[in-house]
Amino acid sequence: MEEPRYKRVLLKISGEALAGEKRTGLDFAIIGQVCDVIKEAVEMGVQVGVVVGAGNFWRGAKDGGGRMERTRADHMGMLGTAMNCLAVADVLEQKGVAARVQTALEMRAVAEPYVRGRAIHHLERGRVVIFGCGTGNPFFSTDTAAVLRAAEIGADVILLAKNVDGVYSADPLKDPQAVKYDVITYDEVLARHLAVMDSTASSLAMDNHIPVLLFALKDPYNIIRALRGERIGTIVKEETTK
Repeated sequence: MEEPRYKRVLLKISGEALAGEKRTGLDFAIIGQVCDVIKEAVEMGVQVGVVVGAGNFWRGAKDGGGRMERTRADHMGMLGTAMNCLAVADVLEQKGVAARVQTALEMRAVAEPYVRGRAIHHLERGRVVIFGCGTGNPFFSTDTAAVLRAAEIGADVILLAKNVDGVYSADPLKDPQAVKYDVITYDEVLARHLAVMDSTASSLAMDNHIPVLLFALKDPYNIIRALRGERIGTIVKEETTK
């Protein structure tokens, strides 16, 4: 089997991606495809941590804006991520992949509380660790949570699986002249306000020297292509010359 380029990765999956064409709720056909690929990654010897968003259920600031207090709205979003984590864990286990859900908000009846050492212990034993409830704090996105967990577990790269196939100079749906980048620096992303992650997440990744590979989850096998070092999506790192 081909040697993977990365040994330990943090895979960030948007909640919307898990909903498929329905845009809301859970599409188990899509989740099954994603879990098949995660299983293949584990069989390649890659240690996989996962952070899942909650946009298929609730987006705190967006859905609660003007109608709810922001902190409470964000806590609802954290609960949405926990539901997604449990769904992904269940499908992984059905496919014979050992998985553990750890949440930043304690909910001991359904998941382990997040403990860095325990998470690394699971990863080293070939278990997929799915991190829920974001950072556990309001005002921080799940993208920021993904970077935080990646830094804590010492991930080699953040695999950012979204509904777009890379980083563009403008919104490709609105601007037909938008240019896709193969490689771009964090400084450029922040200076141009490009839609990779929010600025907090991008700054945290830059400060901790963690590259981010953004690609489309429309074809879940892109995860394996990324692990093999194939050129897909856009890689965001400190210097394009490295």
